[in-house]
This record gives sequence, structure tokens and C-alpha cells, in this order.
Amino acid sequence: MVSNIERVKADVLEKVSPSEAERRRVLSLADRLVEKVRAAAKKTGVEATVRVEGSVAKDTWLSGEPDIDVFMRLPTSIPREALGSTCLNIAKEATRGSKQVERFAEHPYLEAFVDSIRINIVPCYQAKPGEWLSATDRTPHHTDFVKPKLNGNLRNEIRVLKRFMKGIGVYGAEIKVGGFSGYLCELLILHHSTFVNVLEAAANWRNPWILDYAGHYRERENEIPKLFKEPLVVVDPVDKGRNVASAVRQERLMEFIAASRRFLQHSRLSFFYPFPTRAFAKRQFVKDMKARGTALVFIKFETTKTVPDILWGQLCRTQRSLRNVLRQSDFSVISDAIWSDGEHLNLLVYELEQRFLPQSKKHMGPPVEKRRESEDFLRKHLTSSSTLSGPCLENDRWIVHTKRKHTDAVELLRNTLKTDARQVGVPESISRAMTKSLGILVSEEILKIYVKNGSFAKFLTEYINGKPSWLQN
Repeated sequence: MVSNIERVKADVLEKVSPSEAERRRVLSLADRLVEKVRAAAKKTGVEATVRVEGSVAKDTWLSGEPDIDVFMRLPTSIPREALGSTCLNIAKEATRGSKQVERFAEHPYLEAFVDSIRINIVPCYQAKPGEWLSATDRTPHHTDFVKPKLNGNLRNEIRVLKRFMKGIGVYGAEIKVGGFSGYLCELLILHHSTFVNVLEAAANWRNPWILDYAGHYRERENEIPKLFKEPLVVVDPVDKGRNVASAVRQERLMEFIAASRRFLQHSRLSFFYPFPTRAFAKRQFVKDMKARGTALVFIKFETTKTVPDILWGQLCRTQRSLRNVLRQSDFSVISDAIWSDGEHLNLLVYELEQRFLPQSKKHMGPPVEKRRESEDFLRKHLTSSSTLSGPCLENDRWIVHTKRKHTDAVELLRNTLKTDARQVGVPESISRAMTKSLGILVSEEILKIYVKNGSFAKFLTEYINGKPSWLQN
């Protein structure tokens, strides 16, 4: 008797497996691109080894979602600072006439769209293992390690795992997601053999979850937690000093663990293909927002012209910095979130227990038995203009009721962002953008953007709903 999990897997596999016609089309395009990049490199006078890497090279890509990664392995004699610009010139020549977008990871690379397929042309050095000069130097070695170990069954299991992670929102190592890379999925399957085994391992997670597939630390496993501090550690088979899972944020790991447990108990196709979010109608949105009884504060500003990973890194830094500003002034932050269209508009969302705080704040002083500290406390507060009441004794301690500097969260944020945003940790480019286009909206004041921007409306609906798609009935 076929289990329900196997039936769901079979349905998923039918959807994610490329047809022969699709595979021929993608591989043919990949071959043409390799030749064009080789020719462009030769024309530029650069000696380059050009090869397709990633999921297309290993045949672990999902139907309808092929990203062709063309890597140029360049001599180590090329200066580090020239690696990206050299690649961009060659890549632009090789994809002339197509849509081109400059991207940036550790160094610049080119993203192009040819025949509606995304192409990444990426530079790296012709480096030996352990002699890495850039982060991308490892990628060809990853391909060479994984590819010979794969067969049809393992490729199927990898595709199902990738689709599961996409469905629950934990796939992708970019900062915006902070999830699992394709290479990490491949190593998980190589180690555990099947999709279900990976989920079983996650369901029984203990901190830390360690995987050393290549056995770099065989009989020395106790060294791994000392070297890597993340809750998920997957030692890179081609670099024993690197954790392949270092980009996985704890939040994404916990989501994967919880979703794995849920799927093993209630296996449904919707884990892989969640139902699309339907934004609340305006009236329903207002009703649900009011029912929370909280203050939703939205900080909006125009986007900066930078590549996605850098932008999201800066947005995350800004989110943390302003969360600290609010908490240091006694505002209780229930939760916060980021939304960006990546082109025009960014929004930081802070949900507070309340927007306004009372003017008076109780401040605990030292115990009476500490004579010097008590004298200092009295000297500071007896004649202070910020003292509203006291000092007086409460049990064995001095206390005083002082005047808060900020009682309005919006006023606090606006003053901070206009006067000393850089001092509290907001990145320079974000600070400049806020100076030009800052807006702070509270609760229903966001309706104008909500009504006009469908993508933001879906994001905010999911935020208000608060339940991950895989927990929906």
C-alpha cells in the first residue's frame, strides 16, 4: 500500500521534473552561452575556463525554474579588485541584446535574461582547494564533488526537497530569505538518501544539528561545535573550515523543523504549492487591525540604488537598530518586519503594544545600605528638572519618578531618523534615502499604500494573519 507521503511526493515529482524537451532547450542554451562567454573572453584577451555550474550542471533544477550559472575561472594573476569588472565586460559582450542587470555578491557579476531564462555569469579564480581567493572559487569544486555521486533517484529526492523548502518559504541563501541553498539541499540528500529521511532528521533536531558528509572530522566530532556556532552545521566537503549552512537564520531553521514535523503527520500538496495569498478587503483589513489593539508603525522611504543582497542587508541592520531605539525608550515591540519592492519603496513595520507612554517613569535607585550610591542618587535627582516625584523610599530602596524624554513612538523615530540616524546604526545609504523621503504612518494611515500596492497588501495580510501557509487548514 502506497503511503500518503509517497502519493504526494509522486505528484510533486511530476511537476518539478523537467521534460526531455525542456531539458534539451535549457542545455542547448547553456552550451551556446558557454561558447559565447569563451569567445568574448578570448576577444578581451583573458584566459578563462568557462563551464556551467550549479543545479543545471548537476541536473537538480526544477521544471520551469532553470537558472543557468556560467562560471569563468580566471588566472590568479588577475588582481582581486579587477575580477568583477573583468567579468562584467566579458558577460555583457556575451549577452549583448538581452536584458542585463549588474548584481553583487562578494564581487560584481552579471544577471541576464535570454529566452526568458535567467543567466548568471560569475567570475572566480582557478584556485586549488584551500587556496581560495574569493567565495565563488569553491563552486566548481562543489559541482565536481556532488555530480559523480548523483543518480536518478537522488536527483528526484533533491528536487522534492527543494520544492518543499520553496513552498514553506525557507529556500534561498540570500539575505532577504536567510534560508537553505541548493547546494545545502543536495548535501542533505546525499547524507540522508531521501526527502523523508531529511524531514525525519529535522523533526528530531537537537542543537546543534551536525552533518560532516566528507568525514573531515571523523573521530574528532567534538571539535565541530567549537569551530562552528550555528544551530545547523554542514561541513563543506571541499573546505573543512566552512559551514555550508552558515547563511541559514535560526528562524528559517525552526520553520523547517516545525514544517517537517507537520508534514510527516499531515502530508499535503499545499506544503509544496501553498494557496496564493488573497489580500484582505479594505474593510476586513481595518477590522482585523483594530482587533489587535496595538499600534502598527510604518516607516516608509524610497529605495536606494543598490543590488538586492546589499539592500536587504542594510534594511536588516536598520530594522535591528530602530528596534533597539524603541526598546531603549521603553516602547514594547511585539514584532517587526520588512517589506521592499526592491525598486521604489521600502517599509519597516513595528507593532507596538502602544504608541504613547505616560510622562512619568519609575526609576529604581540603590538600596539604603549602600551609602555612597544613595548619596549620589539623591544628589542627582533631588534638584533635577526631570524629577516629577521623589526621591522616596520603597522598602529598602530609593526610587524616583522621572519625566520621560519620549512619550510618542512616532516622535522618537522621526527625531532619531532626522538627527542622528547614523549614530544609532542606520547605514549611510538608508539614512540618506530617509532624509529625502521619510514618512511615518500609524495603523490606518497605511491604507492608501495598502489599496494601491497589491504586493504590499498581500505581505501585510500575511503579517496580520500571522499563520504560516503550511499551518492553514
